[in-house]
Amino acid sequence: MTSVDIGETESFLHCGELPTLIVQSTCHAVHIFVNGQLSGSAFGTRQNRRFTYRGKINLHSGTNRIALLSVAVGLPNVGGHFETWNTGILGPVALHSLSQGKRDLSWQKWTYQVELRGEAMNLAYPTNTPSIGWMDTSLTVQKPQPLTWHKTYFDAPEGDEPLALDMEGMGKGQIWVNGESIGRYWTAFATGDCDHCSYTGTYKPNKCLSGCGQPTQRYYHVPRSWLKPRQNLLFLNHHHPNIKNWQLESYGKGQTIHRPKVHLKWSPGQAISAIKFASFGTPLGKCGRYQQGECHAATSYAILERKCVGKARCAVTISNTNFGKDPCPNVLKRLTVEAVCSPETSLTSWKA
Repeated sequence: MTSVDIGETESFLHCGELPTLIVQSTCHAVHIFVNGQLSGSAFGTRQNRRFTYRGKINLHSGTNRIALLSVAVGLPNVGGHFETWNTGILGPVALHSLSQGKRDLSWQKWTYQVELRGEAMNLAYPTNTPSIGWMDTSLTVQKPQPLTWHKTYFDAPEGDEPLALDMEGMGKGQIWVNGESIGRYWTAFATGDCDHCSYTGTYKPNKCLSGCGQPTQRYYHVPRSWLKPRQNLLFLNHHHPNIKNWQLESYGKGQTIHRPKVHLKWSPGQAISAIKFASFGTPLGKCGRYQQGECHAATSYAILERKCVGKARCAVTISNTNFGKDPCPNVLKRLTVEAVCSPETSLTSWKA
């Protein structure tokens, strides 16, 4: 972080063109903050970490604070002569379109900080969360910020089957459950040609690929020994804002992040025979006693029945367009489904 003094006579303060900040970086991402507010972001790729941020910034007369947040987690950290690799804000960092022309900020005094405030406060631990001020999730969506902390509570699912978090719709960050770190997630999508397979000739790693266009990892194991029967705390430190509009750079190609889905799956020999409850909006209650909230998409039942009844498994995209229209604009919505299953043989007989 550094400071920049702006005089009252600068032309951009009197309806002129805003100054342009240029930052040369070698990392995965850089986020630009001006006077505590996010001004812009830029991203590199795994193949080419060197990139340039270029954007207009809004300064006021007097002293302004410019902070550059460099994200390098997930880049290669081993290799020949690794000690000579350069990563981070290498510069130059410069302001253009000032009255004096260009102002090189690379050589002025910068302060440096490694730890994030949330990490220093141990936000991921249940005993440390009550005293922190939290923003409602719907407000967070309206005003996205990078490196945002998200928390929610959930009850432990019944049974003793292994549990996993499905992070397909997320970008990059870290996960904690009840203060225990599950690890880092980075949803990179596999690329290549999965349509042809031949092992003739010299073997190469790109022969007979599978899973093209799918996340290289989407499920993250949650040990049941970490869970309580009720009120388990799930924490996410998400590194990138506005997941819906962000693109992952994977091997030089932009990959649009997929929309979240609800998945229904039954044991072998069974299929979904009926949808007992379905509501896209703000449903209330718990399993066996769900009810519609103030916000409800009228097409909820029809969509779920059309996509799921008679099938052993199905997936329904959670989006306004999938349910016809937005049932309540500017309100955070979710999809809650309760289904009934029957043996596939009896379901087939019933249909006949």
